[in-house]
Amino acid sequence: MKEKIFQTPMGPIHYWRTEPRPERPCLVFLPGLTADHHLFDKQLEALSSRFNCLVWDAPAHGSSRPFVLGFSMDDLTGWLHEILEKEGIARPVLVGQSMGGCIAQAYAQRYPQALSGLVSVDAPPLGRRYYTGAELWLLKHTKWMYLSIPWGSLQKWGVSGTAVSPYGRELMARTMASYHKKEYCALATHGYKLLARAVEAYPHQTLPCPALLLCGEKDGAGSCKRYDRAWAKAEGLPLVWVPGAGHNANTDAPEFVNRQIESFLTSLPH
Repeated sequence: MKEKIFQTPMGPIHYWRTEPRPERPCLVFLPGLTADHHLFDKQLEALSSRFNCLVWDAPAHGSSRPFVLGFSMDDLTGWLHEILEKEGIARPVLVGQSMGGCIAQAYAQRYPQALSGLVSVDAPPLGRRYYTGAELWLLKHTKWMYLSIPWGSLQKWGVSGTAVSPYGRELMARTMASYHKKEYCALATHGYKLLARAVEAYPHQTLPCPALLLCGEKDGAGSCKRYDRAWAKAEGLPLVWVPGAGHNANTDAPEFVNRQIESFLTSLPH
C-alpha cells in the first residue's frame, strides 16, 4: 500500500491505499481511539487483493503526529471526506472499530449519499437515547482518572481491556508503547469528549445506508455489548457476535471478521 499525507491546519494526516482498480468496491478502514492503522493489518492482508482499500492514522494517532488536540467530530468527517474526494473514491464502505465506528456513523449522517454501507466493529452507537446521563458525564470527565493511574498499569489495562488473543495483545502493547503517558491521556480524554458531544448531537440517529454490527463475545470495554444490543433492536440492524473475541474483535478473530465483511459487501447492490 502506498503511504500518502493530507495536510490540515492542525497537522498532517497519514493514510495508505492500494493501487486503485475502478471496477472494485472500496473499503475504508478507521481504527479506534489510540490505535493506529496496524489495527487492520489482518483485514488488509486478506481483502486488499480483491477490494480497493484505504486506511488512515486518525489525527493525533500513529504517524499523524504531531497534531493539535483541538479538532471536532465535524473536522474529522470533513477531512475524511476531502481525502476520499482527493483519491476519487465514491460510495465506499466504511469499516470502523470502536471510535472509528463512531466517526463512520457521524460521516454517514453528514454525507448520507456518500456511502454504500457501514461495518461497525465493537463501536457504540451515536444517539442520546442509548446513554444515561451518568455515562455521558463520565465520558466528559476522564482526565484526572487517567492521569492518576501509573503508566505501567495504564498500559497493562489498555492491552488486557481491548484484546484477548496473543496477537491482539501484542499489537496493542506495541501501539501503547509508542505514546508517552501525558500524550496518551490527553488523546484518550479528548476522544471521549468528542464521543459524548457526538452522542448528544444525534438524539435519534438512523443510518442512511446498509450496516452490519460486529461485536466480540468477550468485549469488556464499557457497556459496548449493551449498546450494540439496543442499537440493533432499535434500528433493525444485523448484529453478529464474534466468537471468543474482545473489544478489538478484528485482531482477536480476523478470519471470522474478514468473512463477515466480505459477505456484507457481496450483499450490497452494485
